[in-house]
Amino acid sequence: MSARAAEPGAAARSAEDAVLDAWRINARVTRFLAERLPARIWGAGLPGSPRRTVRGIAAHLHNSRGLWMRGLAVGTGLPVPRKVDPRTVARRDLVRALDESGAAILALLEAGQRNGGDFPGVASAFYFGAMPREVTLFTAYAIAHEAHHRGQLVTMARELGCRLPQSAVAGLWQWSSRLREARARPRAGALR
Repeated sequence: MSARAAEPGAAARSAEDAVLDAWRINARVTRFLAERLPARIWGAGLPGSPRRTVRGIAAHLHNSRGLWMRGLAVGTGLPVPRKVDPRTVARRDLVRALDESGAAILALLEAGQRNGGDFPGVASAFYFGAMPREVTLFTAYAIAHEAHHRGQLVTMARELGCRLPQSAVAGLWQWSSRLREARARPRAGALR
């Protein structure tokens, strides 16, 4: 029995709830970082690779969620979030888009859970040979993808001479705080 479940008054949690909370935390951490990327580096390119911009990598996080939805939400009837332009999106617009795509992925995960753990309408075990059709495996895949790119953004900020404040970097690891924030926010673009 987990320490949390042993606490007086603590409700038992299902594995399905834990998977949804893992996504909620991840989506909130991604938004948390996007909100804290300094404006002066938003359009900056990586030294030696000027086409790889902070804005472009941040936009890739949202656009990837749309790609995942196009492949995995085929049998759900859920709408696919609109892409953002990685060359021109403003940070405030990207943050709104991340809220929308985060809620869309959460709805996708819930649809898969209602379907016994697999996304409805997806026939192969791995869509495009990479994305698992099973909810828990896909959640791990999606979180790993986003964590990789968040790491790139933190490193890019440092390489561009704009080290993020300790509160921003440490905040990426404050999962209990990010989960409380995610649960307190109304689901942007809620699809229910």
